Amino acid sequence: MIDSLWKNVDRTFSRRDCLAGMATFLAAGSSRSWMPLMAAETAANPLRKRSCILLWMNGGPSQIDTFDMKPGHANGGEFKEIETAVPGIRISEHLPKLAAWTKRMAIIRSMSTREGDHSRATHLLHTGYVPQGPIQYPTLGSLLSKELGDVKSELPNFVSILSQRFVSPTAYGPGFLGSQYSPMLVGSNVFNPNAAGLADIDRTMQVENLRLPQQVTAAQRDRRLGLLQEVERGFQIDRPELPIMSHAAAYDQAVRLMKSDAVGAFGFSGESESLRERYGKTTFGQGCLLARRLVERGVPFVDVTLSNVQTDERFNTWDSHQDNFRVVKTLSSVLDTAWSALLEDLESRGLLDSTLVVWMGEFGRTPNMNSIGGRDHFPLAWSSVLSGGGIRGGQVIGKTREDGMAVEDRPVSETDLLGTICLALGLDPSSQNMSNVGRPIRLVDPKANPIKEVVL
Repeated sequence: MIDSLWKNVDRTFSRRDCLAGMATFLAAGSSRSWMPLMAAETAANPLRKRSCILLWMNGGPSQIDTFDMKPGHANGGEFKEIETAVPGIRISEHLPKLAAWTKRMAIIRSMSTREGDHSRATHLLHTGYVPQGPIQYPTLGSLLSKELGDVKSELPNFVSILSQRFVSPTAYGPGFLGSQYSPMLVGSNVFNPNAAGLADIDRTMQVENLRLPQQVTAAQRDRRLGLLQEVERGFQIDRPELPIMSHAAAYDQAVRLMKSDAVGAFGFSGESESLRERYGKTTFGQGCLLARRLVERGVPFVDVTLSNVQTDERFNTWDSHQDNFRVVKTLSSVLDTAWSALLEDLESRGLLDSTLVVWMGEFGRTPNMNSIGGRDHFPLAWSSVLSGGGIRGGQVIGKTREDGMAVEDRPVSETDLLGTICLALGLDPSSQNMSNVGRPIRLVDPKANPIKEVVL
C-alpha cells in the first residue's frame, strides 16, 4: 500500500525529498517554527501564480491626511506626521501600524487624473477609460483575472467584497469580456458597521444562493440542472454569440462552485478568534481576512471596499465634504488595523511576495478646507499605494507642491498606475482582447508610462 502511495506523489518530488521534508516539519513542530518554514516554501514555489488584492477607498480619501502630509502649511490640517520604518518617509499619526510596513510599500504621491465626478472617476480608475461611446470596457478585476485565472477552477477568479456598485455600475462589470469574467459578489452595497459583532458581520459576508433550499435535495437539484442544460444547449446551437456562450460559462462555474468543497473558502472556518480580532471587528477588516483566504486558495483577484463606517449613529465616508478630520480619523483606524493585519498575515504564510496589494480611491481631496470643515473632490494631485508582491518597497514616487495643490515631480496618470500594476503581476500591458465592436483593446492604453522603478 505504501508503494502505491509513493506512485501518486508528484514527479517533481523524490521519496528522499518527502522524507527530508517530513523530518523538517517534525523538527519545526517541536520549536513552534513550522509557520515560517511553510511560508518560505510557499514563497519559493515557482508554480505559485501572482494575485492582486485591491483595497478600494470609495469616495476618495484625503491624501494630505494620510500619505502626503503637509506639516507647517495652512493646508496641512490638524493631524501630525510620524516616522516610519523607512527613514525620511512620514505618514499620518493615525496609521501607526502601517508605518511599520513602509519597507514593502511604494507610496505614489503624484497621482494626477482627469475626472472629479464620483461615477466617472470610479469608472476611469477601474478601467483606465472614461465611459464613452459603444465600447464596454472591462473592470480591472475582470481583465486581470482573465490573464491570471484558471477557467477550470472551482473557485471564481474574481471576487468583489463590499463593493458599492451603485456609484458607477459599469465600472464594476466585465464589459466586452463577457459575463464569465464577472465578479462573485460578497456583501455588495452594504454599510461597514464599525462595532458590530463577528456573528453579525459573518451574516453580512455570506454569499447568496450557494446553499440548497431545505426542501430541495441534491438529486432534485441535479435533475433540474440537467433539464436546464438540455434546454440551453438547443438554444445555443443556433445562437453561438458571445453573450450566450459567456452566460453558459458563468452558469457552469457557479454550479461547479455550489457542488464543491471549495465553497468553504467563503467563510471563516478554522480562523482563530485572535487572528480575526487582529483584522478588526469591522466588515472591512473581515473582508480583508476573507481576501487572504481566497488568494491563499488561488483566486487571482479580490477587491475589498472601505466605505460608510458607522459611529455614534453617523456614517463616515471618504467623501469628507464636512467634518473631515473626525471622518478621516475614524476611517484611518479601520484601515490601519485591517491593512497591516493583511500584510502581516500574507507574509507569515509566504504569500506576500506573490500578492500585490493596491490601495486607492477614485481621486483625492482638496488641500484647502471648505467653509464647513471639509475637503472636496480633487483629481489633480493625490496619492495611491502599491505594496507586497512585485513591488520594490521603501520608496516614495513623485512629489506635490508645498501647498499640495499641484504635482511638482513625476505625475502619474490612471493608465500609468494600471500599467504598473500589470508589470508587477508579470503581465504585458500591451496584451489585447477583442472588444464588443470588433476592435482589439489593450489591457492598458498604449500611452501609459508605467512606474518601472517600483517593479521588481
